[in-house]
Amino acid sequence: MPSVSGPLPVIDVSALVGPGSAGERAAAARRIEAACLDSGFFYASGHGVPAELVARLDAAARRFFLLPPDRKMRISMERGGRAWRGYFPVGAELTSGRPDLKEGLYFGAELEHHDPRPLHGRNLFPDEVPELRPAVLSYIDALAGVGQGVMRGVALSLGLDEDYFASGYTASPTLLFRIFHYPPSPAPPAAEAGGWGVGEHTDYGLLTLLLQDGNAGLQVHTSRGWVEAPPIPGTLVCNIGDMLDRLTGGHYRSTPHRVRNLTGRSRLSFPFFFDPGWDCEVPPLPSPAGREKARPRWDGQDLRAFSGTYGEYLLGKVGKVFPALRSGVLD
Repeated sequence: MPSVSGPLPVIDVSALVGPGSAGERAAAARRIEAACLDSGFFYASGHGVPAELVARLDAAARRFFLLPPDRKMRISMERGGRAWRGYFPVGAELTSGRPDLKEGLYFGAELEHHDPRPLHGRNLFPDEVPELRPAVLSYIDALAGVGQGVMRGVALSLGLDEDYFASGYTASPTLLFRIFHYPPSPAPPAAEAGGWGVGEHTDYGLLTLLLQDGNAGLQVHTSRGWVEAPPIPGTLVCNIGDMLDRLTGGHYRSTPHRVRNLTGRSRLSFPFFFDPGWDCEVPPLPSPAGREKARPRWDGQDLRAFSGTYGEYLLGKVGKVFPALRSGVLD
């Protein structure tokens, strides 16, 4: 059985991301299935991302966020255009229409300038922190491999061939990466009126892989209510998104989560989004006989009502996150 930290399980995914026997992969898949049916969240250990790379990424990110505001704004998202890359200041990103108490950097797969698709293209990196570029690009490459491995376990958990996703929906995945800095939130009771680093939401795609620093703040809405998901060294927090919810017909639900930094210290987090290919349509999979009826979504949304590609779904969402940049991306 998987070990636990509080209510969320810790699952060893080493057999999915590297060499492992069929039995080891099947065992990991069973644990992933249990986690996805319960809360949609789990910690992944044995992911194989080098600790040295994590340390370089963390150090470079901290150097960037210590820069004066005018230096950070040299790579503002306004300069990223349709690629949707760069820096945004505290309060510029919205969740459910409310400003988040965080600043951050948006990155993605490094592509050519002439790529015509929104949210694709070149990343913006600061001249003042040259080590950030190689750390970010190496991390994106490493997490792409982890994402394929975890989705191998998800496929097995659904009774599919282990390469079901890698040979289809994620053969050319949409890869998005963020680095967020959360200043300390107001302490209770003042925090009750606001101060959310990120408000309640679900993620848009298939799978999120989150690296946390040593400061707590992530909260997950499970069947037992809101629970903390504190950092565990050497792990990534994994959660499923709306497209896996849609694919499984609600059998696996994307779970609401939020962030409030009450540590009194600055908090960094590094969410990586491993999503379907931009041009993929994502129809629900055939539902096996005997599968339990899906429980209602937290927000009442019916993901079956959407038709089109994942790129179209994503564009419909991102325009609400940065309204001021909407025209530059969607035009």
